[in-house]
Amino acid sequence: MMKKIQILLVLLLTSGSMVFAQDKPDRLVTKANAKYEEYSFRPAIDIYKRVIDRGYTSADLLKKLGNAYYFNADYEEAANTYKRLVKEYPDDVAPEYYFRYAQTLKTLQEYKSSNEVMAMFTNATSDDLRASTYKEERDYLSEIKKNSGRYNVAPFNYNSPYSDFAPTFYKEGLIFSSDRDTGNFARYRHTWNSKDFLDLYKVNADSASNNLVVKLGDHVNTRLHESTSTTDKNGDVLYFTRNNYKEGKYVKDGKGIVRLKIYRATKNEEGLWSNIEALPFNSDDYSVAHPTLSNDGSTLYFASDMPGSLGESDIFKVQVNDDDSFGEPENLGSTINTEARETFPFITSEDILYFSSDGHPGLGGLDIFAANVSDGRSDGVVMNIGEPVNGRMDDFTFIFDESTRKGYFASNRSEGLGADDIYTFLETKALVLDCRQTVTGTVRDKISNEVLVGATVKVIDEDNNEIMTSITDADGKYTLELDCDQGNFVRAMTEGYIPAEEYLGKSDGTPKTINFFLERNTVSAGFGDDLAKLLQLSTIYFDFDKYNIRKDSEIEVEKVIAAMEKYPSLKIQVNSHTDSRGKDSYNLWLSQKRAESTVNYMIKKGIAKERLQSEGYGETKLLNNCDDGVSCTEEEHQLNRRSEFIITE
Repeated sequence: MMKKIQILLVLLLTSGSMVFAQDKPDRLVTKANAKYEEYSFRPAIDIYKRVIDRGYTSADLLKKLGNAYYFNADYEEAANTYKRLVKEYPDDVAPEYYFRYAQTLKTLQEYKSSNEVMAMFTNATSDDLRASTYKEERDYLSEIKKNSGRYNVAPFNYNSPYSDFAPTFYKEGLIFSSDRDTGNFARYRHTWNSKDFLDLYKVNADSASNNLVVKLGDHVNTRLHESTSTTDKNGDVLYFTRNNYKEGKYVKDGKGIVRLKIYRATKNEEGLWSNIEALPFNSDDYSVAHPTLSNDGSTLYFASDMPGSLGESDIFKVQVNDDDSFGEPENLGSTINTEARETFPFITSEDILYFSSDGHPGLGGLDIFAANVSDGRSDGVVMNIGEPVNGRMDDFTFIFDESTRKGYFASNRSEGLGADDIYTFLETKALVLDCRQTVTGTVRDKISNEVLVGATVKVIDEDNNEIMTSITDADGKYTLELDCDQGNFVRAMTEGYIPAEEYLGKSDGTPKTINFFLERNTVSAGFGDDLAKLLQLSTIYFDFDKYNIRKDSEIEVEKVIAAMEKYPSLKIQVNSHTDSRGKDSYNLWLSQKRAESTVNYMIKKGIAKERLQSEGYGETKLLNNCDDGVSCTEEEHQLNRRSEFIITE
């Protein structure tokens, strides 16, 4: 099914930077490319198909045709086109086309084939956030299934045979967007998919009469698109999305594209929307759209492809000041945003952000996700809310009232009445976004294996704040419950033993067992011995071309600090090394900085600087054969980026 809203409102697609190359340019192809660059996909599709029917094709033509289908939500045709592209022009396939091909296969429920294409995507790119997500050892379909079944879904009473979407709560009812026929004599058509232009309507959602669907006034609705909207709690301030429009005419950017902008309107004494103004961070050069307002009205969330975006569209937030001015827009970051499309945000009264994305693992097309953004956080778990709200097609413009557990969303699923339809739902099982991880284990003597009763097990966050403490019982056992939305150190310690620690990164909450085997705090060593070996430390590693101590290495340095605190006369020299890559002189400098960085860290932790020395050896003492010109893996090079702790007294 063709769907307009995804094209109109998902914000800027891939920039039309692909260059069409052919020995004898065809007029039809030139015309189609011009339509494509204007985002007029339906005319472009028709022309491209005519060209292909005449026996002509190229990698560039298939890319554009596949994209036109993809962004018009015709996923079956998009899949067929991308399949032909990959098969006939494998050397011309950029990673993004593998990703879109995989997405289209998911909408067709061909999950095995989709995973195979996603593997091609991850192999083709190394720095894409989506690739790292799919590389994780995760069965994301099982995760989605676990989150499913929490909603009872039914069609909205006021759907039409046209496109209805973007519901927002307004007083006792809703405002929503539609291109339904309201008797207008002049029907303005949008060339992206040959559908009518969108206007805003309001309705008493609890009424049984279709006669209560009322179009908002002419001050809000224009001859172009008006769509996604939000109001304050009193219903006196309206934010809405509209095509760039000025003095009765639409405004195009340098590429001839009409961008999207957010406008604000207020009610006058007669109850009419007035004082309509564009928000100051709008631009003629990029789109700003899909507003949603926090419960207290102090923060506006929206979607945009403005500079600073990670993908085709990102979720941003901006402060709304008491004088109705605005702060600077802030990107919500890489946990929520990907290189693909994050769009249609909605914020609940409890600061749960719902949004649509095709960058996070989903069932196909746009899926709806949730994340906790309370207290300004944006780095927690991003959860696919599962079926039946999400399906293989596009699901978007989700809104939810936490007091009634009721809400609405839109979808272009095939069983709908129109191109896009609104659905109502009741949440029957609450969403749990605060990720908790149970950690259990025992603390034992490393040599005798005896349990250590009364040992202290602490949880310390990445800012070195102590979060909680547990004491081992008569069996040497402990139990902790961690916030798995963040990284934590779990540290075991007791008198007479050297503390041991393990770092746990963000996780999905799977329970974990950590058994600690503590070594008695006795150091028997002399001049020139490596304290790291005596304490059985893991190697202190550094990232390539960096000299700051990594989080996972801080644990090991803390063990050295504990030993030096136990033996005040102990003095050491920190020797740091690099791998062979880079100039010899630079590596000497870098290794010295690494040694100094380690010493400075220990001084900040309370070790007297007179007890510490530092020396950098560059690449002069490699542990393997990874010398200049030798091909080695990253893991082999990392063995040489290390620090040692040599006893000097």
